[in-house]
Amino acid sequence: MLGTHHIANKLTTHPAAYATSADFCRIFETDMNRLYLLAFLLTTDQALAEKCFVQGLNDSKHGNPVFKEWAQSWARRTVIANAIRLVHPRPGLGATADPAAGRELCGPLSERREDAAPAAEHAFCEEIVAIVALPPFQRFAFVMSVLEGYSNREASLLLDCSVHELVAARTHALEQIAGHPELHRKLVGIDATEASLADAGVAYAREVMAHLAAPA
Repeated sequence: MLGTHHIANKLTTHPAAYATSADFCRIFETDMNRLYLLAFLLTTDQALAEKCFVQGLNDSKHGNPVFKEWAQSWARRTVIANAIRLVHPRPGLGATADPAAGRELCGPLSERREDAAPAAEHAFCEEIVAIVALPPFQRFAFVMSVLEGYSNREASLLLDCSVHELVAARTHALEQIAGHPELHRKLVGIDATEASLADAGVAYAREVMAHLAAPA
């Protein structure tokens, strides 16, 4: 029976186990809409979102080796890391973004999904607007914890804050979203435990992002 040390050594000696530049280019092309939306929800600015997307691709291609099975999650992580670097979200800075920015994005995204029903597109747009309207730190805490499924510790390390600050920001974000009945029904009970948060986050992310899976 092979030991874990032997398996680890075997993996490190086989470059094929790692994602290549071509793999990351394919991920960023295939998941273009989802990755761009992730960047926009964090930055609330289309120009900054484009920078996050481009720099995320460069960081993924030229960064440390990543196993192929981790490549997609790593691509999202590089986008998030660049958004953090550009926005510098900090606890206590409560300025909100302009919700109109979210509505401006809905048009281009809707054009990419001609088969989507108007009611579904309207609901999707309202979800974007509700998230974009959150203060920066609350928005990052919500997107990273709920949409992306990061644990409290992972998210707090990336945001350079305490777990308490992260949880407080996410709670405030959920309270704000409670003003949107459709969103509140989807997220009810989400903050009870780490496990329920992760489960609800996966389900919510699939709903919000499902129609962005196709390339532009």
